Amino acid sequence: MAQSREVATAALFTAMLLFWWIYAPVFWDHLSRLIAAIWGNAGEFTITPSSMYRFTGFLFKQLALLMAPLFLVAMIIGFFATFLQIGWLFTTKPLVPDFSKLDPIKGMGRFFSKRSMVEIIKSTLKVLLIGYVAFKTIEGEFGKALVLGDTAMFESVRYLGMVAWKVLLKTSGIMIVLAILDYGFVRWEMEEKMKMTKQEQKEEMKDTEGDPHIKSKIRSIQQQMARSRMMASVPDADVVITNPTRIAVAVQYRMGEMEAPVVLAKGQELVAGKIRELAREHDIPIVENPPVARLLHSKVEIGQAIPEELFRAVAEILAHVYSLKGHKTK
Repeated sequence: MAQSREVATAALFTAMLLFWWIYAPVFWDHLSRLIAAIWGNAGEFTITPSSMYRFTGFLFKQLALLMAPLFLVAMIIGFFATFLQIGWLFTTKPLVPDFSKLDPIKGMGRFFSKRSMVEIIKSTLKVLLIGYVAFKTIEGEFGKALVLGDTAMFESVRYLGMVAWKVLLKTSGIMIVLAILDYGFVRWEMEEKMKMTKQEQKEEMKDTEGDPHIKSKIRSIQQQMARSRMMASVPDADVVITNPTRIAVAVQYRMGEMEAPVVLAKGQELVAGKIRELAREHDIPIVENPPVARLLHSKVEIGQAIPEELFRAVAEILAHVYSLKGHKTK
């Protein structure tokens, strides 16, 4: 799936900017109270190792509470900025040590790759564009800044904060536009790579299998052999779940040997009828459950364990079958 780093960066920067606009008064109010409390009790504070330890712990705790909302918002925005692009993807592969990444030659190769050069150019252009907009914004306020020496300190700080806020808002707008453009480019690039891959696969199949008629014959023989192997495993099933007439799925479970039930065979129409026929010949229970049959047929391949979301439904069917047989396992 297409994933743009610029989208995550723009989303995080903009969300944190908006959140800070809301949270800043609360933050400065609590920080002012904390400083006032520390300063007001400074005269009564006795410096000892234990008191300094308690004071340090208290200070870190209060600062952590103040910063916690900022970190929490950053984590949430970072998660959703990635999740909305690529969906839910859980893998432990990044945690597996990859010693090839320690190879300095390969590392330099990745650094000077075409992709790396593109990213460097994009980052450089982004910095130059943001720097130019920030410079022009500050330049436009330069005339007003000349009279700050005649104003009160509070007004000067307030004015500088206003200018900084303008710069940050314009920066956020630039990053959003760049994120949209970058996401479009990444998506287009990914689609082009997929098209090339499909074409390469088509050419490879043409070279290896040759004549289309021969390829069709080979495919027909392979399907027939796979169907024969599938039908041969039906007698080992514990239950056949049906739609009731259009779909049939044979399921096997061996407690202590399997982590989850496995689909031994499945099919529609004529194949489903053959599975039901074999089930009757070998006294295998046939259970009508259209929703479960459809899900198993569409989501689970032959020889695969059923997915976790179907555990409960299949377990209830197996429990019912075992109760009819008068035992729980074969």
